[in-house]
Amino acid sequence: MSTAEAVAAVLWLAATFYAVFAGADFGAGFWDLLSGRDGRGERVRAAITHSIGPVWEANHVWLIFVLVVLWTAFSAAFAAIMSTLFIPLSLVALGIVLRGAGFAFKGVAARARGRYVADRLFALSSLLTPFFMGTVVGAIAAGRVPPGNAAGDPVTSWLNAVSLVTGALFVATGAYLAAVFLTHDSRRFAPDLVAYFRRRALVAGILGGAIAVVAMFVYRADAPYIYEGLTGDGIPLVIASLLCGIAALLLLRRGGHAARVAAVGAVVTMVWAWAVAQYPYLLPQTLTIEAGAGVSTTLTWVLVVFVVAVVVVVPSLFLLFALAQRDLVEEQAETPPVISEEGA
Repeated sequence: MSTAEAVAAVLWLAATFYAVFAGADFGAGFWDLLSGRDGRGERVRAAITHSIGPVWEANHVWLIFVLVVLWTAFSAAFAAIMSTLFIPLSLVALGIVLRGAGFAFKGVAARARGRYVADRLFALSSLLTPFFMGTVVGAIAAGRVPPGNAAGDPVTSWLNAVSLVTGALFVATGAYLAAVFLTHDSRRFAPDLVAYFRRRALVAGILGGAIAVVAMFVYRADAPYIYEGLTGDGIPLVIASLLCGIAALLLLRRGGHAARVAAVGAVVTMVWAWAVAQYPYLLPQTLTIEAGAGVSTTLTWVLVVFVVAVVVVVPSLFLLFALAQRDLVEEQAETPPVISEEGA
């Protein structure tokens, strides 16, 4: 493995962490959007806030890491992506900001109307942000981001079948992860909602699988390089993702950590199946990892910084998640009284 490939692997590893943790975070907002305005809906929103409140902002550390490494180590790819896909990327940035503002203000707004507006802002941004992230990935996969400054079409590059189905897949995957995580978390502080989130995990898992099947047909027609990679060298990881996803749904009733581990495994194996399918390109069939890499000194220092980040950041995040799972981190809002599970 060359130094450039090692840095690309680091980049993909950070993207994997973001896909898992931020995916579940965005998915929680999706269920907030669909929770309804009755008493049960209030209960569901409170459970979501209780679950993600201590950790939601920490997830963006991986996105920042991805952007910094891409900019530093693979500047040609960074320039091409940012200049061609500035519309969906701007919408992603706007969604992240509005989502954060909505989540922060919905817990402290003095009036009911203010809380409602903030909550809707949080929920809608949680839907639109991963969708536009998916359109960016789809545009790259379809080969619509050529090297060069603004060399691709700023609209059709991301407004096409591959991008749209990939955006839908991102939303469904986040909703599935979030429902699995919330099913487990509800056992601690809202046992009346366990069945509620379990049913939604099943629906999201089935829907996500259906979208993935449709996506494969779309990729075959309009992103053949990625399709051939997924059905070729990447097929063992695709099968592993399918098996992990099914296992997670079967394990939901048993509780414990097994369902969460299986759900995470489903996402991780699919992300790396994509990496195998796209190899050796940063931009499929136009810019390889080696051709797009910076000078060797820069790449070496990126790896050094990565090691330092692993030593400093990963234990800190692990501690944060561990404390949150034990309800030892101060929450933004108290969990409301337990209600009947009837009608959930």
